[in-house]
Amino acid sequence: MNLRVTDLRSEYVRNPLGIGPIRPRLSWKLEAGTGERHVLQTAYQIQVAKEDPDFNRPIRDSGKIESDRSVHVEYGGEPLEERTRYYARVRAWDRRSAAADWSGTVFWETGIFREDSWQASWITCDAKSQGWNEDAAYLLRRGFRLDGEIVRARVYATSLGAYRLELNGRKAGDGVLAPGWTSYNKRLQVQTYDVTEFVAEGDNTVGVVLAKGWHQSALGWENNNGYYGSARAALVQLHVLYKDGREAVICSDESWQAATGPVLMSEIYDGEIYDARLEIADWAKPGTWNGEGYDAEISADTEIGLNEAGKVMPRTAGWKRASVVEYPKSMLVCQENELPKVMHELKPAAFIVTPAGETVIDFGQNMVGAVRFTVRGATEGAVAELRHFEVLDRNGNVYTANLRKAKQTAKYICRGGVEETYQPEFTFMGFRYVHVVQYPGEINLDDFTGCVIYSGMEATGTFACSDEQVSKLQQNIVWGQRGNFLDVPTDCPQRDERLGWTGDAQVFIRTAAFNMGVGPFFTKWLRDLKADQLPDGGVPAVIPNIFPESAEMHSSSAWGDAAVICPWTLYLCYGDTRILEEQFDSMKAWIDYIRGQGEQETLWNTGFHFGDWLHLNADSRATPTDLIATAYFAYSTDLFARSAALIGRREIAGEYRDLHRRIVDAFRQEFVTPSGRLCAHTQTAHVLALAFGLVEGETKTRVARTLAAMIEDNGTALTTGFVGTPYLCRVLTENGYNELAYRLVLRKEYPSWLYSVGKGATTIWEHWDSIKEDGSFWSEEMNSFNHYAYGSVGEWLYGVVAGIDTSQAEPGYKGIVIHPRPGKGITSAEAAYDSMYGTIRSSWSIQSGRMRMDVTIPPNTTATIVLPAADPETVKESDIDAASAEGILFVEKAAEGVKVRAGSGQYRFEFAV
Repeated sequence: MNLRVTDLRSEYVRNPLGIGPIRPRLSWKLEAGTGERHVLQTAYQIQVAKEDPDFNRPIRDSGKIESDRSVHVEYGGEPLEERTRYYARVRAWDRRSAAADWSGTVFWETGIFREDSWQASWITCDAKSQGWNEDAAYLLRRGFRLDGEIVRARVYATSLGAYRLELNGRKAGDGVLAPGWTSYNKRLQVQTYDVTEFVAEGDNTVGVVLAKGWHQSALGWENNNGYYGSARAALVQLHVLYKDGREAVICSDESWQAATGPVLMSEIYDGEIYDARLEIADWAKPGTWNGEGYDAEISADTEIGLNEAGKVMPRTAGWKRASVVEYPKSMLVCQENELPKVMHELKPAAFIVTPAGETVIDFGQNMVGAVRFTVRGATEGAVAELRHFEVLDRNGNVYTANLRKAKQTAKYICRGGVEETYQPEFTFMGFRYVHVVQYPGEINLDDFTGCVIYSGMEATGTFACSDEQVSKLQQNIVWGQRGNFLDVPTDCPQRDERLGWTGDAQVFIRTAAFNMGVGPFFTKWLRDLKADQLPDGGVPAVIPNIFPESAEMHSSSAWGDAAVICPWTLYLCYGDTRILEEQFDSMKAWIDYIRGQGEQETLWNTGFHFGDWLHLNADSRATPTDLIATAYFAYSTDLFARSAALIGRREIAGEYRDLHRRIVDAFRQEFVTPSGRLCAHTQTAHVLALAFGLVEGETKTRVARTLAAMIEDNGTALTTGFVGTPYLCRVLTENGYNELAYRLVLRKEYPSWLYSVGKGATTIWEHWDSIKEDGSFWSEEMNSFNHYAYGSVGEWLYGVVAGIDTSQAEPGYKGIVIHPRPGKGITSAEAAYDSMYGTIRSSWSIQSGRMRMDVTIPPNTTATIVLPAADPETVKESDIDAASAEGILFVEKAAEGVKVRAGSGQYRFEFAV
């Protein structure tokens, strides 16, 4: 056996830089030789060394620990020191006592996490007092000398606004829109950059471009400008370690220089205006501006760096001394998730001249990001202007009404006479099409590239099946997630909104976790939820919260329940109990908030609720809001009680288990007749009662039957909105109506998931009929064509069609369930999921009355594999009787067919169906 330890990570990440004072957890995967099965870890050993990659003096050596744990294993050593690199390696033993060699060495490195360790000051450009353009991006810079051999250089930086850091003219890091979006007044992330290769002995320059970002842009449809305050400032601290042990520290302070640059305007919703004539050549390089040193001494009344004769920056107002801003540092936290970055690039699919004569570039995919383009031979002052939008109207013309106030426009003013390339940097747009409003010269599609921007999450899931439109639906779900997981889980990426709606996030999180590695992404967002939670435990409707004064923008059922559902889902998908510990108080506060709201402790029948948002008949209250609220009250209480038990809070677990029981009793008394009929005759009411376990026995059977009848009576069509849709197909499958679930998913007419696919959608729409049959649109006030909530059906595609799931008893896919449930209309399906243990695959096909299943189970896990409608006497695994195959632990007859318990490995089952 050739056992290997691979993909060693800390806190989900390979070699994280700039982490906080946490107790780091290590996770690793095992690999075995080709054909090996039932590989289980029985022991491990961890070594950790401080600033010692050769492990000559480990600060932590666990010794051989008898355990099968290989995910989220705490390193268990001394508390972490600031600005320190720790190296780690792991080896493991399998059930045959074979030892693996040491894994490759990885590291984690801490950032600055104590407030008193900051020597830097907040600095800004006082544009107003200079009479400069206050909307422009600021340029902040400082020259400095280094006088020894450099072994390490790190920059710790953040901003009030969005920034780009440069060292000697080179951009540091590949992220954009740093420091991301958090609840800034309570939590502001600090980025750490390894700039060792950027600096050198002698003269150096550090520079920052500082734009508005989320911190100062107008946010929300009410134009909430300056919600986080009026200050725009940067905080930069560079530490350089010399070989002889000395350290140089360069900090942002009053010695820095400030100016405005070529970015005249940048807003999250409106786009960016860039005047290339105002560029300052080599502004962040040492002493190269027209031969005159930037690093000249400056006094309070001296202008520097201004040279009209050179025509490098003929319209510059000159450099002034940077201003120090008094602003706290108590809210600073180390970077928690991956920053947004350019994750993909797309070339245009078509060039269009619309019937109205508009020039349009079609990228063929609704995406989020910006367009990079090149202009050649333009005259000075010529303008290229691009307006971004999602769809053409029914006549084939540009349609921007659904953007509302958002301009989504990039405007570039040419410096002239050269080849010029530009990409907006401090904004993002949601678009498939670009209206070329102005452009100097002839348009060549090769000069345009769509840069797709979202948080740097790894793709972890794939799904495809025999129905091309269903496969396309899954692609649209993924693109919807790409477009809306840009530092926060937004509802839409194009109009004047783009907010982290809690309800959308909680209904989609399970699908999201199949598609991408969302552990750090949601961990960071949940910390903001906890920070923004109201004193009474209520939860804002959007996180980060920008509506503190609105009574209707917090604490709605299904929206506020994100406080409980999201941490629980991360636990299920990643086996992460720490997120339950971190969010425990927040989860409890939300449950207790609900307890105090109703006229009775166990019924929630007061307050504002969004209801079944975007229910098909446009009445989100068709399902009584108190029924929805009480159903979610029960569900969240159940999850919280389970969470409390998992982290050892037994007394609280018992209290809330009892509360859950009483809520369920109250629900039945209030909303279920003695004969077992629900009081609300809507699909969503029946879905929630089934999904949350609020009915049982004959009543459950009746509710499921009634739900199926309502769907059939509606022409095999759904009527559910945001609240009912995520659970609809799942409850049908689980209650004996799997074929009906398939018919819903395969339905092509409105309303259905495939209706939008048939209309050419490349993402998920906000409405079932965002584009109507006649080509007209839903209301322009609220009609996003990139809105992931209805994409929550992806969980059913992975979990039912392909059949991949985790055992709740062994979460994080330590215990795997492979249980595809085929239905009419799909003859084959395949999916893969890269779990914390390795890749899980499930592929099946049915032909001539026989079903073939190919399954991959990663090492250090076991799986329960259900072979639907199979006979145990006829099941073959790789052409031999399944019960005799290596790695098969047992085979037994079950209600669903044949149940197989298997260890890791690749399996092929064939059987009659």
